Amino acid sequence: MRYQISGKQIDIGESLTTHVKTEIGEITGKYAERPTEAHVTFSKDAYELRCETTIHLSTGLTVAAEGKATEIYDSFEKCSEKVEKQLRRYKRRLKDHHKERVTPVEVMEASSYILAGEDTDDANEPESLQPVIVAEMETKIQSLSVGEAVMQMELADEPVLVFRNEGHKRLSVVYKRKDGNIGWIDPTNLE
Repeated sequence: MRYQISGKQIDIGESLTTHVKTEIGEITGKYAERPTEAHVTFSKDAYELRCETTIHLSTGLTVAAEGKATEIYDSFEKCSEKVEKQLRRYKRRLKDHHKERVTPVEVMEASSYILAGEDTDDANEPESLQPVIVAEMETKIQSLSVGEAVMQMELADEPVLVFRNEGHKRLSVVYKRKDGNIGWIDPTNLE
């Protein structure tokens, strides 16, 4: 497995790097088959230290978590506990998913935009209703079943996931509802 361990405006030592590799290796070895890479980033957030971890699995799914604490090792421990909890919760489904799928998850390229937020000040009324684009990036849309999409959304700890439905090859959306349930938007009448 490849590791990318870095610090934003923080110098991380060899001891922390070794600790992170050992812990992530144990967690992924216990719950996931053949993880491919792990990205761990440490940064400062006011008086706290933040640890963000993303692990890419061979099944094409991604696990993401974040932990905050006043000590750098504590922030990593909180983050790794969340990763372990997510993987433990989905261990059976991850292993079943890997056995059923003989080809890797297909990926479709798409553009992603970040739009400027609206000003609440009435004096700064926009001249047009067109949003201001702050950034433009490339993103990937995975081809998944609905069950895999829900699992990916929860593993990545995201509120919404756009995916290409393997059943009919059109775009679909799953999202977390305010009542705690999962919503699914499936535009089937677009012929």
